[in-house]
Order: sequence, then structure tokens, then C-alpha cells
Amino acid sequence: MSGRPRRGRRVGFTAADGARSDEPGDQVAGLRFTIIAQDGGAVLVDYTAFRPRRLALAFARALRRLAGSGGPLGVRTTVKAYAVTLPRFFQYLAATDEPVAGPEELRGRHVDAFEAWLAAQGLSRVHLFTVLVKVVCALRQIAADAPQAVAPDLRERLRYISAQPYERPQPRDTLSPFVAHQLRDAARADIVSLVRRVLAGPPAEADPGLGKVLAAAHAVIAARGVLTQEDPEWMRLYGARWRRGLQSPQLSHDLHAAHHLTAADVAPCLVLLSLETGLEIECCKGLVVDCLRNASGGTVEIAYVKRRARGAEHKTIRVRDGGSTTPGGLIRRLVELTAAARRRHPSDSLWVYYRSGALTAGVRHPRETIDAWTARHGIVDDQGRPLRLVLSSLRKTHKALWYLKTEGRMARFAVGHTAEVAARHYADIPALRPLHEATVADALEEALAGPRLVALDAAALDATSGAPDPSPPPHDAGPSAQDLWLASCNGFYASPFGEAGSPCPTPFWGCLKCRNAVITARKLPAILGFLAFVEAERAGLAVGDWAAKFGEVHARITRHILPAFSDAVVEQARAALTDRPPVAYLPPEARG
Repeated sequence: MSGRPRRGRRVGFTAADGARSDEPGDQVAGLRFTIIAQDGGAVLVDYTAFRPRRLALAFARALRRLAGSGGPLGVRTTVKAYAVTLPRFFQYLAATDEPVAGPEELRGRHVDAFEAWLAAQGLSRVHLFTVLVKVVCALRQIAADAPQAVAPDLRERLRYISAQPYERPQPRDTLSPFVAHQLRDAARADIVSLVRRVLAGPPAEADPGLGKVLAAAHAVIAARGVLTQEDPEWMRLYGARWRRGLQSPQLSHDLHAAHHLTAADVAPCLVLLSLETGLEIECCKGLVVDCLRNASGGTVEIAYVKRRARGAEHKTIRVRDGGSTTPGGLIRRLVELTAAARRRHPSDSLWVYYRSGALTAGVRHPRETIDAWTARHGIVDDQGRPLRLVLSSLRKTHKALWYLKTEGRMARFAVGHTAEVAARHYADIPALRPLHEATVADALEEALAGPRLVALDAAALDATSGAPDPSPPPHDAGPSAQDLWLASCNGFYASPFGEAGSPCPTPFWGCLKCRNAVITARKLPAILGFLAFVEAERAGLAVGDWAAKFGEVHARITRHILPAFSDAVVEQARAALTDRPPVAYLPPEARG
């Protein structure tokens, strides 16, 4: 083979090559149909009862196009939300007797009137917007499919959702540490119990006769995965228990719980996984068996899919990996415990379990299971009432704890989000508002902080001089303090008025409002001497000029510094000032 490239061939195009091929038409013509979501799952839609029929057909076609290949509705829950929301528009038409037969008779005023009708029904602006946006989106699809069938003024109205101001929804609050502690303890205890239960296998039976039929029932479950009430092994076991007077309210559940996870086991696993990792609850539900990767140093990455992140759906997060109560260890245990069920019910979902007489893969909306789990453990809220747990609040709880741990540093806190989204959705929540208010108050106090006043007794007063003392300052000023004229300084080269490492650039009276200053009774003669100079300046300056130059420092001395010392200490300082005035260097204007 030679190193010279082969000569290429000319490529030619015709007009037919650039023509777009017609997309296949909608194969469904009725008002009752099933939509298969792009990400899996089916939604049954029945619009047969809605009138006018031609408009219902147009909405049905629009919904199928929106949920079709390449459409914006890719998740089953989103398709379901649109399917149950669009009928509200037909309810509005029926309630107002609008003479509309098809999409060509719709006008922009109908959309505005529908918005007003929703408001009259008592919907909040947030809820109203979520309903209106779905109807407008469907009408936009109708206009795109049949441009000639939509009136011009309706097309103009569809350029925006609502003329009213958009009201941002209130962020969902987090659970308190008290509630989170209950949830975490209950989930960990249940996970340890279920791991021990499944690994131990079927329990032994003391009754030989009952043990024989019980072993036959467990053998069927081990071989087929599920034992149904039509199986002869089930009937023999039930009869044997009945003849012995044994109750069997949850016999099927108890039999299968020795082999598989059950629906009741999913609740604590979801709760602990979301609390420990901060994953969105829908991402926890969508985990697959091979989601763990790149284990290193007691940690492991979890690969998950976030459908809402358009263009960046596939994500990873690094979590702890160890025992069955760590995120990585829990997922490994789930893969191990669901292996037998997955052989009988093939699925790549992490969640394969027994529920209602059959093996099930995936988690939908376990509302009843969650309520039963919290009730069984007696979990209560901060007011002592039974907790109604909303799974989506678990992520907020994890984020709030991480926010406190990172001390609010957005660079570390914003994991999986931009800083703006993290601040708006996870930091600006009611549970963290007291912390933010306290932080602002502390910052304001620090910004306005004056010197530290140490009110020693009269014996500590150095009455011999108000000048700087060459001896070290008292221990109250700190081991590295420097003795200045009006105060001792804890940070002459770390001044809040200048750059770190540079000498303090502020005038000497700036010590009276500096947080680095420490004022003891030994400094009172110098302060009183400076106060006398300030008050003497009133005679030579206009009122406004004096207030601008000395008003703040005068108020600081008279309102904050002198009242911090006893009258006896202040009087002794005045006597010391009279007997031996300060001899410290002063600028020309401050000399007596």
C-alpha cells in the first residue's frame, strides 16, 4: 500500500436530493388511544366524551405529536400531566357555552377568557400558569400542524403564555433535622433487617407436617419466582394452617418476603438513598443495576439519568461506598437481593420486587407504601403530628445539610447545578432564612464594630502618664498588641482600613471605631484630653464643619466609651489628666 492518497470522485446533487420527505401521517384517528412515552411507559388517553369532536380530535393529534419521537414530552409522567390537563379547556367551553365547533373558530379572546375562568375557579397564579402553559402548548402544535386552520389573532395570542406577571413558585421547604434523624434511623434499621431476612432464606418450621407443605411452597417460589393462590402448593399450605387454627392475613407476602424484596422494602431504601446522596427522587427510581462505576478510596460513582436536564441528561455523582447503609453499599446489596427476582422478571431496573401477587420492576408513586412505613415507625413532624412524607423534600433536606457544611460557599455547594439555580432553589428556602438573617446581622455588627472596651478597676489605672507606655500592654489587649495613643492595637498590620501587611493608614482617632483596638482605663486620660480638644474646636468651626469632622468621634467617646467605665475610674482619669497632661506627639491641629 502506497502512502499516496487515492484520488477522490466528484459528487453531484440534484434538486430532488434537497427535497424533504413527507413525514408519515398520524395513524390514529380516534379519541381513545395509548401513547408510548419516549423514555418508556404507556399512557391511556380517552377524549371520547369531549365536545366539540373536531376540536377534541385536534387536541388529541397535538398531544400525540408532542409526545412522539423528537417531541418535548419524553417522560410518561409529563405525558400524563398533559393528558389530564387539556380537558380543562373543554370544561371551560362547556361552562361558558362558547359557539366553537373546531380549531378554526378559536380566537385569542378564548385563551384570555380561559385564563380568567381558571382564576375564577380559585387557582393560584402558580397553579394557573401550569395549566395555561399546557393548553397554549397544545394550541401551538395545532397551529404548526395546520397553519391555515388557525385565525391570525389566535396565532398572535399564542406568542406568549399570559399577559399577567409571572409569579415564581414558593420553594419547597426542607425537613427539620429532628424529622430527618427519625427517617434516617428508621430506614437504616429496616435495611439491616431486610438484608438479614432475605439472606437467611425461609425460616424453619417446628411442626413437621406444616413444615413439609411450607417447604413445597418455598420450592415453587424458588423455581418460578411467584406462588399464586391457584397453585396446589398454596391450597395445601392454606388448608394446613386453617386446620391448625392459624391466621393467614399476609401469607403470600410473608412467603415471598423470604425470597425477594417487597413493596414495603422499597420505601426505606428510597428514603435513605435520597437522604444520603441528594439525588432527585425520580433519579433514584430510575437507577439501573450497573449504575456503580469507578470505585476508589471508599467512594464510588453513581451514574444516573436526569430527564429534566435537556442536553445533559446523563450524570454521575461520587458517594460513600462501604456497608449496606452507605449509598454505594446499599446499591450493591439491592443488586444482590434482587438477582433471583430479576432472573424470573428480566429488567435492568435496580428495583425488582414482589407486589400484589407478581414481580414488579420500577417504582411509580408509592404513596400508600410511604404512609404505611412512616405510620409503622411512628414518625412525627415538629408539631408532634403524624408525618406525611413528600419524597421530593428529601433532596432539599440533604442540600440544606450540605449548605451548612460548606458554610454557604456556592462553589462547593452547587453540585449538579449552576450557582444561580442552587441559590434560588436550594439555598433560598424558609428553613435557611433564619441562618441568612443571622449572618447578615453578624456582618453588619462586624462592619460597625468598634473597639473592645475592658473596664478594669481603678487600681489598674496608670495615673502617671497618658503617653504611650514602653512596657508591654496588659493581657487584655492580646499577646501581639501594639500600644498606641488612644488605645492598644491587636492588628496594626491587619487594619480593616487598609491592605493586609501594611501599616494602618487611618488617623489616630480612627482607633476609637476600629475593631482591632482595645481600650482600658489606662487610656482614659489620653481619651479625655482628646475629647477636650474636640470640644474646644467648636469655637473655631461652623456647626456643620465641626459635625462633619468631629461629630462621629465625639459621639463614640461620650456615648460608648466613657459609659463603659465606672464614674470613679473616669474621675480618677480626669485627675491624672490635670496633674500630668499627655506628652504624646500630636499633629499641629491637635496640640493644645
